[in-house]
This record gives sequence, structure tokens and C-alpha cells, in this order.
Amino acid sequence: MSIWTRIADALSSLAKGEPLSVVFDRLRGGSAAEQSVGFTIAVLALGAKMAKADGTVTRDEVTAFRRIFTFPEGEEAHAARVFNLARQDVAGFDVYARKIGRLFNPEGRRICADDHHVLVDILEALFQIAIADGSYHAGEDAFLGHVADAFGVDEACFRIVRSRLVEGAPRDPYDVLGLKRGATRTEARKAWKALVRDTHPDVMQARGVPPEAMKLAQRRLQLINEAWKEISAREAA
Repeated sequence: MSIWTRIADALSSLAKGEPLSVVFDRLRGGSAAEQSVGFTIAVLALGAKMAKADGTVTRDEVTAFRRIFTFPEGEEAHAARVFNLARQDVAGFDVYARKIGRLFNPEGRRICADDHHVLVDILEALFQIAIADGSYHAGEDAFLGHVADAFGVDEACFRIVRSRLVEGAPRDPYDVLGLKRGATRTEARKAWKALVRDTHPDVMQARGVPPEAMKLAQRRLQLINEAWKEISAREAA
């Protein structure tokens, strides 16, 4: 059963008039398969709230989600339904973000860059959607900052994710690898190897990222490798 079929099943369980956000409550404590459904709905729903648009899903919006997800032919309708349900819901994005935070972080602890947490994966997905049109606006930055806070992601981790993905954002290779300035080459190599390992599809799936979202790893891995290459070159000079 594809994740899109499981999403359709999750949506069909909503009673008439029930908001999409109820789905996150029902997925708490669920299986790995249900967690991957939660991941996908979270990205689509918060992406919809970030878009702040009315009507049907546009071609640009579908293209943005294709930066993250693989859509078999005919499956876009399930994603479009999630997107439109979220946009039509009167609840603000903060309600969604808090519910998603409780789904994946029930203990409510603060999440730092070293945690390699599924909520950081969701945040990275939202950044990729935000920049899909080739720009990154102040409103999007504020939105994502509030989402990160609701997730329990600390400010330093938020800055690291932003530096990895947003062109023009301050991008120090030590930030990309989650290191303090002045870290040694040995420390940088260790951090680089850990991040590469953390980006492996099996590891990502184990924490709730569905196989259909493995495109998420491509940009991260590229920037991680570039950061290590830059630090390594500096040390060799």
C-alpha cells in the first residue's frame, strides 16, 4: 500500500466538518507506517499554510512539493486534498505546528542540530518549498521561525537549516556541519561523516521520513559535502 493510499485512508476517517489537524492527534503513538503518513501530511499541511493562497493547487505549488515527494501518476490528487483541507481550515498554522510537535516530540524537549530529529527533516522540507519559486521572503522566514519554535527546535538549529538551504543566507561551512568556529579538522571530519550517515535513506526512514520523500536528502547531502570540502581545503592551505 502506497503512502498516498494510506493518506487517503487517514482523510476518509475524518467525520464531516472535522478539521485536518485532528489527523495528527490520531497518529500519535502509531506505527512507523503511520509516522510516515504524519510526516507527509505535516509537510503538505504546513506548506499550505505557508502558501496563504485560495482556490485549487497551482502548478507552481505542485512543483514545489515535487522537490520533496515522489508522486506516481494519478496520486497528486491525494496531496492536493491535504493541501486544500489545510488551507480551508480556520485553525492557524501554530495549531498545526504544535500538534505536529507533539506527534513527533511528545516529551516536548528542545531539539538541537546534533539530534538529527524528524522534526528537523520536516523543517528542511518546508524550507525547500519556500525557496521553490527562487526567492525567500521575510514573511516565510518569520513563519518558519515560529514553526521551529513550536516544534521545539532551538534557534541555533534553525539557523543551521536556513544556512544549508537558503541562497544568500550567511553560510559558514562550520554552521552547515553544526560545529563551533575553530573546530579542528578531525572534529569537522567526524561531524561530516555523522551527517552523511544520518542522511542515509535507511536512517531517515527509521525516524519517520517516507521513501517518497527521499529527495529531501539530496540538497542536504550536497551542502554537507561542500562544507567538508571547504573546511578540508582551508586546513590544507
